[in-house]
Amino acid sequence: MIDTSDWLIFALVVGARFIIPLFIPFFPLPAIIAALLLDGVDQTIFQQFTNLPLDGYQNYDKALDIYYLTVAYISTFRNWTNNFAFRVSQFLYYYRLIGVVLFETTQIRALLLVFPNTFEYFFIWYEAVKLWWNPRKLSRTAVISAAVGIWIIIKLPQEYWIHIAQNDVTDTIKAILGGGPEDAWGPLIAANLLLIILVLFVLGLALLWFYRFLRRNTPPTEHRMGWRADDNTVMPTAGEFARARRTLYRRVFDADLLEKIVLVGFIIYIFANILPNVATGGTRLFVYIGVLVTATTAISHYFGRRGTTIASGVIHFLIVFGVNMSLVYLMLFFFGRSGNWSNIVLFQLLVAVIVTLFDRFQPYREARFPREREEEESPQIAPMAQV
Repeated sequence: MIDTSDWLIFALVVGARFIIPLFIPFFPLPAIIAALLLDGVDQTIFQQFTNLPLDGYQNYDKALDIYYLTVAYISTFRNWTNNFAFRVSQFLYYYRLIGVVLFETTQIRALLLVFPNTFEYFFIWYEAVKLWWNPRKLSRTAVISAAVGIWIIIKLPQEYWIHIAQNDVTDTIKAILGGGPEDAWGPLIAANLLLIILVLFVLGLALLWFYRFLRRNTPPTEHRMGWRADDNTVMPTAGEFARARRTLYRRVFDADLLEKIVLVGFIIYIFANILPNVATGGTRLFVYIGVLVTATTAISHYFGRRGTTIASGVIHFLIVFGVNMSLVYLMLFFFGRSGNWSNIVLFQLLVAVIVTLFDRFQPYREARFPREREEEESPQIAPMAQV
């Protein structure tokens, strides 16, 4: 029987999975590792401390995975200074996103093996390099080698273990102990603690060896280690930001708008598949998302061209959320439809988070890697007449 404490644990875990990723843009490595660890233990927490049914766990887990990976991907706009590494991460992220959308549509587990989550560990690799070295110096060979190595050596076996063999650490320990679901959890919890201690010990030895290997085989470190994104990242100047904003606010209908619509549309589609009483018609969903994202982008660009900027990310989020909720209400009113407002609020929170992060961090990328060369604004000076 499900009681109040079960739902409290569920709310705390899911709430943490929504909140922790919001720290990734500012503390990339610690935050994504925390999100990764929580992703790894959430099912075990539910199994050990609640009576919640886990039949739909696969869909729920993949949706929350995509959420924190989306925040990590958008944070690369702000923090990554190697353009080639960014393009590789962009491909890896969207490749996985397409795979999850196909999985949610067909429920074919093999798709998650064909479309592995290589982006996550590639992101961790890049941020680990950035702790001591300037990632702009990474060669294309180094970037491609890291991506291919992570894909083949790490992710393919992991995706097979989780999604094809459908193994879980907790279930594996139970099988080793010979226990069943009806057995007491005391021996299992003790085994988990021993396993964690053993893993931490082995991991510590591996990290010590890896640290010594790096000291012998890599160039001297270029700066002191810092966990904050701003510690080891050269941010654009005020002049570069001003030029970037002029370029971005010049037009509404561009590649950035298309990417936002696709990004938000895919994520809402994935979440819609795990929520009850949600119709996930593809065409209508993307029209709905397209209208909302285009409207908020047009409003943002209008005020941006007038020189109005929003200093606070929280206020920016609240404005986007308020505008979207108003638009949804008007659309439902004029078209004579009703909606499940709990689902609508959740979807609009997701849309507002993604659009706000995208709009606030895109100028960083444009400032570092301008897509267009602005013409010189200074007037041409006639050459001096020769005497």
